[in-house]
Amino acid sequence: MLRKLGTSITFLGATFAARKTRTEKMSLLITNIKQLVLTEENPRQKPLRGKELGVLPFLENAFLLVENQRITGFGPMADCPERGDKKLDVTGRFVLPAWCDSHTHLVFARSREEEWVNRIKGMSYEEIAARGGGILNSANRLQEMEEDLLFEKALERLDEVKKSGTGLIEIKSGYGLTVESELKMLRVIRRLKAVSEVEIKATFLGAHSVPMAYRNGNRQAYIDLIIKEMLPQIAAEGLADYVDVFCEKLAFSVAEMEEVLLAAAKFGLRPKVHVNQFNCMGGIEAAVRHGAVSVDHLEVVDEADIAVLKSSETIATLLPSAPFFLQDHVPPARRLIENDVALALASDFNPGTSPSGKMPFVVSLACIMMKMLPEEAIQAATLNGAFALESANEYGSIAKGKFANLIITKPIPSLAYLPYAFGSDNLEQVILKGKTL
Repeated sequence: MLRKLGTSITFLGATFAARKTRTEKMSLLITNIKQLVLTEENPRQKPLRGKELGVLPFLENAFLLVENQRITGFGPMADCPERGDKKLDVTGRFVLPAWCDSHTHLVFARSREEEWVNRIKGMSYEEIAARGGGILNSANRLQEMEEDLLFEKALERLDEVKKSGTGLIEIKSGYGLTVESELKMLRVIRRLKAVSEVEIKATFLGAHSVPMAYRNGNRQAYIDLIIKEMLPQIAAEGLADYVDVFCEKLAFSVAEMEEVLLAAAKFGLRPKVHVNQFNCMGGIEAAVRHGAVSVDHLEVVDEADIAVLKSSETIATLLPSAPFFLQDHVPPARRLIENDVALALASDFNPGTSPSGKMPFVVSLACIMMKMLPEEAIQAATLNGAFALESANEYGSIAKGKFANLIITKPIPSLAYLPYAFGSDNLEQVILKGKTL
């Protein structure tokens, strides 16, 4: 459902300081917008839930004013101001907030298409992992790669997702699995933060998989390594915003996850955790108890999980590209929405189970596979994604004072056409922090 706003005009008089050195100083006036999508007169303080997710506010025949990287005004064309160093006529086009991708593994050494072929031949993800493939495969390759080359490869991927409209992104470590390599990954993420227009949050995922050397009765030694060596060094350098644990039968138990989360909490790292990708193990309840910002994957959930999420502030982040690529259980989006669970969408960009960071395709999959309405999917991939990164005060919607992170479509007949035409590139321009790419 689209909800048309009234005709009031909104302006913000304050001047905002740039957060990076290459500030876009000039103002930009975008005119004749066919539909300005996800506008907020009073920005939300909490993520959308239930029926709210399907009510998408918009303005028709609108303008948008950007000054000093921020949105400072929007409204109907009848009230369009004259000012603007640069003017952009977008007749026939939709303007949306840029995607907020709250779960990725964008820093990795190389692809794993040979494992994909093995899955085509009948091997399961778990079987490949048990043989030292999967995460351990990526870890071995990353440990061998120099930091500068790893940075170059990651920057190429970041530029790719930026061009598809992503303006806020989370990037995890977790392909290091040694002190040196986990720190290397997080330092690469820090370097990406310094050079990209895309806003980046870093998540420490040392508890992604137990290395082979620790698997025969020595698991606790690896957990101790995470707690006693990795976390203190990460905190000392300020390398992470969040902590993650892969809570699954093939990875870490609920008790092991809690041990890591408790240790990370001492350094001020809130959890964003992998749970319920293959099994219901009680991980959701434990993560919520530890104040998780989000629980991610949720390909399988039971009624107890839904009840816990419904009564919590934790966001359920669904990653439809992964079950699509694995041909696995489809996350029960409709059940979660009907039970008023806060829902976000993310790409899970990684070399093993979701080798794509293109959020338009994620939105399409959410509609096609999970039966989400276009309005629901778009808001889950923008505003709720920003909430899943605790950044909705600056990203995720069209609101005064927020960064001007915008997607301008090509001329399309309707907003639903965007996820409907999943094989077409319907984005014409991307603007990040007021800068046209």
